[in-house]
Amino acid sequence: MTALLTRDNESVRPDPVDALRPPNDREATLLGRGMPTDRVRGWVVTLVLTLIGGIVRIQNLGTPTDKGTPVFDEKHYVPQAWQMLRNGGYEDNYGYELIVHPPLAKHLIAIGEWLFGYNAWGWRIMPALAGTLIVFLTIRIARRLTRSTLLGAIAGILVISDGVLHLQSRMGMLDIFIALFVLAAFACVLCDRDQVRQRLAVAVREGWIDESRFGPKLGFRWWRFAGGLMIGLTFGVKWSALYYIAAFGLLTVFFDVAARRAAGVQRPWVGTLRRDVLPALWAIVVIPILVYLACYWAWFASETATDRNLVAIKDIDPGFWAWMPPALRSLGDYSMNVLDFHANLVTPKDKPHPWESKPWTWPMGLRPMLYAYAGGTEATGCGESTCVRATMLIGTPAMWWLALPMLGWSAWRSFFRADWRYAAVLVGYLAGFLPWFTNLDRQMYYFYATPLAPFLALGLTLILGQLLGSAKRGFERRGTGMLVVALYVGLVVANFAWLWPILNGNAITNDHWNAELWLPSWK
Repeated sequence: MTALLTRDNESVRPDPVDALRPPNDREATLLGRGMPTDRVRGWVVTLVLTLIGGIVRIQNLGTPTDKGTPVFDEKHYVPQAWQMLRNGGYEDNYGYELIVHPPLAKHLIAIGEWLFGYNAWGWRIMPALAGTLIVFLTIRIARRLTRSTLLGAIAGILVISDGVLHLQSRMGMLDIFIALFVLAAFACVLCDRDQVRQRLAVAVREGWIDESRFGPKLGFRWWRFAGGLMIGLTFGVKWSALYYIAAFGLLTVFFDVAARRAAGVQRPWVGTLRRDVLPALWAIVVIPILVYLACYWAWFASETATDRNLVAIKDIDPGFWAWMPPALRSLGDYSMNVLDFHANLVTPKDKPHPWESKPWTWPMGLRPMLYAYAGGTEATGCGESTCVRATMLIGTPAMWWLALPMLGWSAWRSFFRADWRYAAVLVGYLAGFLPWFTNLDRQMYYFYATPLAPFLALGLTLILGQLLGSAKRGFERRGTGMLVVALYVGLVVANFAWLWPILNGNAITNDHWNAELWLPSWK
């Protein structure tokens, strides 16, 4: 579709004759390096790796269970999703007040239960699909960041081989959906960045970029709007989306300033404030709030959903909020109760959870989580009289143990080389990591780090791209870089294969089980 820009008083479409002229310096700076021209091969690589990722995710999806029932935190969300399926989309069990997250992910789990029934395949098939889509998105994002189909494929292999994404894709829990929608929002932000630069390049080429010292209006930005929708879906899964609203909102503003400066706009900051910030607030703030409210469609439509008539039942004085409909006031008070629950979900000093971890341990996966364990006569199939069947959430060390160097290098490239690619990945990672330091007394677990995993893979892929080097640097340099990259990717895949039995609950011997536990903190 031809990009449409607007001057102050008229719409302008690019002249096809102008499109044939070589770009000037400002236009070349705006457009940067173009996307790879191997579109067909890019899609073939993407779809093949996505298919492989899907097969890896869904194999033996029915294991583990607790004698046919959910394991670990599945015990919260799987029954709630089943209750939603029975009721037509809402929870209504007042005796089970642990309904402390928005409904969207449970709606998605309920779709799987509707398709396959109340069994492990039913409550895990939608998370497996979400994990497969993460593979797809990561490949396309990495290809856009690096302008390389090869590096996009490498990023896909990394996310397929990550233990956290693998196991969370096989559990009826919420966090894999956060990772999916956050990654989708990130992809939209990147596409919006490229689209903005293409539109400004048209104004530069046609010579009217300087008609206003603030630069041109950019028209409706569909990718930014789509990003707002994706953040809204994240908000409909968990409230941690609030941090991504702030992070991605600021990221789009800085992208806009950089684009206007590259286009030669006289006052890029003021131009961004005047032309872009208000629409950005609409797309990145208002749209997510509206999507969040829409996720409660069944709750609003019911009369018996949990806390649906809270203000009437408890006769809560509306005060200033009297103008608001009772249903919205009930949702507000219900949300405050949920906020209070999360704020006071602290670790008991006399009885901490055995697998609790704090956020400073997450980048390197120093304290994984045991989801299920069966030993002795309860586990068979390893070839010995006593076996172990354990399912442990653990990040592939060949990736996660490089998280801190990746973050350090990304920060250096962002601040001292103005490399927007590393900066974007760093924002995505830190938006899911730093907020957990605001309340360290709260109970926290390693699965909260699930949204970090795709950004870890993207950051490592950018570094691998630098190690690979440009083809212009010569055959010997390129060959050496290819060797290093191939060895590292092979190491990641081998590491994932080693962890396979404890990621999937396969029967192994006691000696093998002990050999899987590399660090004392893993036990």
